[in-house]
Amino acid sequence: MTVPPPRPGELARARLLAGPEVSDAAVDALARAAGRPVERTAGIGGGPCVYVGATLPEALRGDGLLWFHGVNAGTDALLDAGPWPPGALLTRTVGRMGERIAQYVLAWVLAECQSVPEFAALHGRAEWRRIPSELVAGQTALIHGTGRIGSAVAGLLRACGIRTVGVARTPRELPPGFDAVAGPDEPVDARWVVAALPLTGATEGYFGADRFAAMGGASFINVGRGATVDLAALETALHAGTVGRAVLDVLAQEPAAPDDPCWRLPRTVVTSHSAGITADEDVVTDFTSCLRDLAAGRVPALAVDPARGY
Repeated sequence: MTVPPPRPGELARARLLAGPEVSDAAVDALARAAGRPVERTAGIGGGPCVYVGATLPEALRGDGLLWFHGVNAGTDALLDAGPWPPGALLTRTVGRMGERIAQYVLAWVLAECQSVPEFAALHGRAEWRRIPSELVAGQTALIHGTGRIGSAVAGLLRACGIRTVGVARTPRELPPGFDAVAGPDEPVDARWVVAALPLTGATEGYFGADRFAAMGGASFINVGRGATVDLAALETALHAGTVGRAVLDVLAQEPAAPDDPCWRLPRTVVTSHSAGITADEDVVTDFTSCLRDLAAGRVPALAVDPARGY
């Protein structure tokens, strides 16, 4: 259950702190949005406070933290670092990340259908050869994760004529952008399987041997969390052909060392966790939105349940 929000009066008295991950330009914008100065972490100590950053300083794990606004969409690393302070609200930054990640996914989908990797290889060999293109319209994308990111991906793919099926563990109304919803192990004949899951106890290793074996040659694109994928199982599936190609923007261990097995996976491209890089404007916009909700006594839409991790 999401922690109840602090009362507006408490927020008005709280110090506003920003971590080293927050740029000077963002700090200035946060100060304008809040109507008060923003202190850097060097000023930690005393009184209730609101903190904006990527990691929680140990000095704030006791009493006094009213609200932590994370500059990232994922909160798994933050929550894994130690017990969450009782009573402290946790919100996250999403901003235009869904839009960015959706364009990343679409780019790789179109690149595959237009044989971009093959043409690049032909160019390197100065070889002229025609390769038929493939239309995306009428094909199916299965998207694991039906939250803000998954819905943004589904909406953009759907605009190109791709049928979008979301995977949800519990029955729910049809999320935005999706044509249908399926259960985690319900068979769906898909051309692309997109992973947009958060990392929780329930999703760690979620994509294992059985799920990869059931993909029927689909291409796999991971824009969620690296640890949701069993890399050895993916390698086996790529060699067996049950996964046709893979695009991995996230890995369990980042950055990947030169000798990491991920670089040797067949028909795979690894990118540097860059599909949805957070911009300063995202942090400021989402913090301001949360602040507005809290001033009105509402739980922010970007609030995270520390027990569930999302």
